[in-house]
Amino acid sequence: MRSRIIFLVGPTGIGKSETAVALAKKIMGEIICCDSMQIYKGMDILTSKPPIPLRKKVPHHLIDFVPVSKEYDVSKYRRLALKKIKELIKKKKLPILVGGTGLYMSILVDGIFSFKTANKEIRKRLYKEAQSRGSIYLHNRLKRVDPEAAIKIHPNDTKRIVRALEVFEATGKPISYMQKRRKGLAQNYDVRIFCLNMELEKLYKRIDQRVEQMFARGLIGEAKNLLKSKLSRTARFAIGIRELKGYFDAEFDLERAKSLIKRNTRLYAKRQLTWFRKDKRIKWINLSGREKPNEIAERILSLA
Repeated sequence: MRSRIIFLVGPTGIGKSETAVALAKKIMGEIICCDSMQIYKGMDILTSKPPIPLRKKVPHHLIDFVPVSKEYDVSKYRRLALKKIKELIKKKKLPILVGGTGLYMSILVDGIFSFKTANKEIRKRLYKEAQSRGSIYLHNRLKRVDPEAAIKIHPNDTKRIVRALEVFEATGKPISYMQKRRKGLAQNYDVRIFCLNMELEKLYKRIDQRVEQMFARGLIGEAKNLLKSKLSRTARFAIGIRELKGYFDAEFDLERAKSLIKRNTRLYAKRQLTWFRKDKRIKWINLSGREKPNEIAERILSLA
């Protein structure tokens, strides 16, 4: 029998952390963070990390361990997450991956496509063609050699078009074919994916309330400390950094900064849901907003 792995995903602010702890306590599980921002140290309020008392109830892994000055990418995360998953399974613990970063989930479940061309001149030549003839010209070429990839790539997305053509010219095989050969957790484990969901109006209200709580907990002080550091390119993408910097630089007042954080968080939550809806393997847990974490955990177990 294949070992089971559970993913608990969903939009920001929906209550994944509390539900994950309730679930882990019921099934002897341990939690692995699947969030691209909660990995960073010093972003406790900004990224709404599970509070320390909650983390003490169940072991949490790959959270709060990367300095904000360090770049971090999906390949680094995948390597550490796979190692931790194997360690937990060996200890007879059930890994529960929790977060809202769809890309992190995808590269674990389906694997990652890595290709290094033996001839960098191919890429240079393709970029020169894109500059002289336009990305649509290259996209039309991609349609002929890899129509499946062309459907998924926008005609203006030069980077991905060049990448697809580069793979084809270097290997003689379409990138769509190569990507299907990826190997992830789904090939060797019994992977179950659950996504918490809620009516957008209710979710947006929760997000707005949480932003207010973040300010009450000291978000301004935390952001000031973060901005004293040299933030990595990836850390700078955390919602709240750019908005509060605008406030600190007197570009707008605090209410405007708060409003922007709320708006951008709502937009992010909507993008998260859009990403997860594309994955037909996901089982959806629709919430009213009144359920307790234990109740949600029981619903997940009934479907697992």
